Amino acid sequence: MSRPRIALLNGAHEPENNRRNFRRELDADLVEYHLPDGDVPETFDVDAAVVTGSRASVYWDEDWIEPTKAWVREAINRDIPFLGVCYGHQLLADVLGGTVEPMDDYEIGYRTVEHSGDSLLFEGVDEEFTVFTTHSDRVTELPPGAERIAANDYGVHGFRKDHAFGVQFHPEYDTDTAEMVTRGKDELPEERVQSVLAGVTPENFRAACEAKQVFDNFLAYVRDHRTADAPTAADD
Repeated sequence: MSRPRIALLNGAHEPENNRRNFRRELDADLVEYHLPDGDVPETFDVDAAVVTGSRASVYWDEDWIEPTKAWVREAINRDIPFLGVCYGHQLLADVLGGTVEPMDDYEIGYRTVEHSGDSLLFEGVDEEFTVFTTHSDRVTELPPGAERIAANDYGVHGFRKDHAFGVQFHPEYDTDTAEMVTRGKDELPEERVQSVLAGVTPENFRAACEAKQVFDNFLAYVRDHRTADAPTAADD
């Protein structure tokens, strides 16, 4: 069976880290679109789509956000599977009718998340697992009919509705990205920045690598979905 063809919707204003991280983790043929440049797919000729993180908020008034939402909405209506990561998680929630709001506090650094234990996205992942987080918005109300599949004390860290999956954390991050993103948080006190940097260790990174299983699980779901949708001889 051929590798799945996936639209990589890169929401980073500086896209290189996302490009490197997702191309390393996703064993698929990726067609990348740099959203902040207004680069949105013109067709739906893909097996699935992945929406990355971004410094943007889903409620910002930037020219590229509404066209992105429109494409995502139509792709979801066409039963195209989605995986949203951080901003992508929030974008999917917003498009599907949920609520995304700013937080009173910033979640950043290696932290513990717990999954519900009954989602295929987390098969092979311990119920409590380590992830790198960095976000100042969160999903405060799930879309109608959506299921929360992961959470911690900051709120929802994973949900599913039909063929759409979202995770608030960053399973794709390497340590270089974690350090660079943390050093760029000028809005945080220097003491907190240094505390987070002190936690970017080989031990924490190795622990967080368990969460990378969500990529393989999502791709397995995409392959199964593609097979189920494939025409049979009786359809000819």
